[in-house]
Amino acid sequence: MYKRKLVDQLKERMKEERLFMQIVMGPRQTGKTTAVLQALESLAKPYHFISADDPVVVSPEWLRNEWEQARLMHKQTKREIILAIDEVQKVPQWPSMVKFLWDEDTRKKIPVKVILSGSSSLLIQKGLNESMAGRFEVLFCPHWNYQECKAAFKYTLDDFLFLGGYPGAAKLKKDIGRWVRYMGSSIVEPVISKDVLMMEEIRKPALLRSLFILGAAYSAQELSYTKMLGQLADAGNTVTLAHYLELLGNANILCGLPKYAVNKLRSRQSSPRFMVYDTSLLIWAAGASRRRFLEMPDTRGHLVESAVGASLLARGKEEGFSVYWWRDRDKEVDFVIESGNSAHGASALTAIEVKSGRIKHIGGSMEFIRRYPHALSVTVGGDGCSLEDFLAGKIPLFK
Repeated sequence: MYKRKLVDQLKERMKEERLFMQIVMGPRQTGKTTAVLQALESLAKPYHFISADDPVVVSPEWLRNEWEQARLMHKQTKREIILAIDEVQKVPQWPSMVKFLWDEDTRKKIPVKVILSGSSSLLIQKGLNESMAGRFEVLFCPHWNYQECKAAFKYTLDDFLFLGGYPGAAKLKKDIGRWVRYMGSSIVEPVISKDVLMMEEIRKPALLRSLFILGAAYSAQELSYTKMLGQLADAGNTVTLAHYLELLGNANILCGLPKYAVNKLRSRQSSPRFMVYDTSLLIWAAGASRRRFLEMPDTRGHLVESAVGASLLARGKEEGFSVYWWRDRDKEVDFVIESGNSAHGASALTAIEVKSGRIKHIGGSMEFIRRYPHALSVTVGGDGCSLEDFLAGKIPLFK
């Protein structure tokens, strides 16, 4: 079975001194539980793995009892114990109970190391923000990249562009009808109805779904909030749309990339460029055939640019940088990424152009570098930076 980088990251954290709980977060159906189990099974340490998937027995008291089992294992073996709790967000009041038990172990020097994971990153993040400050680290489990899909599922580049990086969908690549149904029922609907709608009260759930479908179909394209209001029924106002788009971004399915500006207020007020977190979401929303998307220059161009954007969004969460786009009149840059971790003290900046096959205005990167001389320029699909290498995560992004 293929092992992702996350498996080795978890193993290394579990070999370290007990400092923080490890929180495994990421989009639905990207293999978080599998990675946790692979890490546990390859470590020479006793562990207690539990899942809160049973709605009948799960309660704060159930969680306490399972934690006591891990403590009993330590008492019997005199060894460190790893307690892994999957679907932790399904336990009522889990943040306060986990905090209490973790702090109790810390005071009593009981060596129980903890891994928490779950299908809903939104609900886990909400719980972490409530009461867990200073007690955890996050390991991000992104969509699978091209290199991983190529190694695990024998994907070609076109397979990856069309089918994206959901491992469960790989088995259905020869039956696109089943693949479409899987994407709708196992990916899109659970994210919207179980994650976003359960996290906070949404006054217009139909609008939320419509916004996702519109935005995913327009991935890699700019669409002003005014135009969105004209295309969406019962859209309300731009504040509502911006808020719903933020929620979809937190759920790792669709975001609106802001336009790059030194003034961050101007950046937030700009028209967003829609970007899916995985190209399969664009294909599902657009409902188009493989031939149309891969053989027509314009649609393939948006697909390629969406693949690059999705890769940047995933790497940004792991490597700590922000993703934007930039345009001034007819000069445009597909992506601008900014990191505050430059070795020189100032923020590191990179302009990324994508040679995707569709017709675009030229000279954007040159103009951007003229205005920001410290920035790096990268052309995906150009010399020294193939699309395959970029999507496999092999290209350094900053100077």
